[in-house]
Amino acid sequence: MSGPGEPKIRIRGLHKAFGAKNVLRGVDLDVGAGESVVVIGGSGTGKSVTVKCALGLVEPDSGSILIDGVESVGLKGAAREAVNARMGMLFQGGALFDSLSVWENVAFGLVAAGQKTRGEAKPVALDSLAQVGLGPEVGELMPAELSGGMQKRVALARAIAARPDIIFFDEPTTGLDPIMADVINDLIVECVRELGATALSITHDMASARKIADRIAMLHEGRIVWSGPVSEIDGSGDPHVDQFIHGRATGPIRMAVRR
Repeated sequence: MSGPGEPKIRIRGLHKAFGAKNVLRGVDLDVGAGESVVVIGGSGTGKSVTVKCALGLVEPDSGSILIDGVESVGLKGAAREAVNARMGMLFQGGALFDSLSVWENVAFGLVAAGQKTRGEAKPVALDSLAQVGLGPEVGELMPAELSGGMQKRVALARAIAARPDIIFFDEPTTGLDPIMADVINDLIVECVRELGATALSITHDMASARKIADRIAMLHEGRIVWSGPVSEIDGSGDPHVDQFIHGRATGPIRMAVRR
């Protein structure tokens, strides 16, 4: 566990390029134990790549990612699995397995990691579904039988099923109407609080960011250009942040538009 004053996650000098495209150009970010940090920024700024590096899904070209003070970059095999066993992830599209029932989706990580047998995992899955407001009857359905909002809730139940102490949220409200998005935001806040977990989220949805964040960081051109409490974002004084949160077409953030 993190020592006194030590961040749960500490990212320093993170670089990642794909061919000639430099996506991350020296990301520095701290996430305190029990803190909810949201990284905002436009498409292609490196938000998802940052999270994938933290999860070990993408190997950075250079830099450091400390989890509870222990270097995680370069971990392989059982060592990587041990770190990831403490993490939950809500993917942008839900990423449910079409061929598995809802409860099997929620229990998948527990069974795959050998933490539970199928018989042991089912009540845990149903309890996780209850935490996101879904009854046991939903557990017997297939993902195709669910609405988009229900699929997102199932994905959240899966993310918390192993009771992780770190949870990542990738665009948790994408594709949802404003009311369902707010329901998901409330559930994220409740679940993270109940678990006492550390949360790192990425989004371009400012309503979501304001709801679930203790602190917001702005990623632009592969670097964090501003970070501060959510209460200070409207007076950040940073032109990139100001343009982004107000959705202005003009400003220092330039979007490529073919005319």
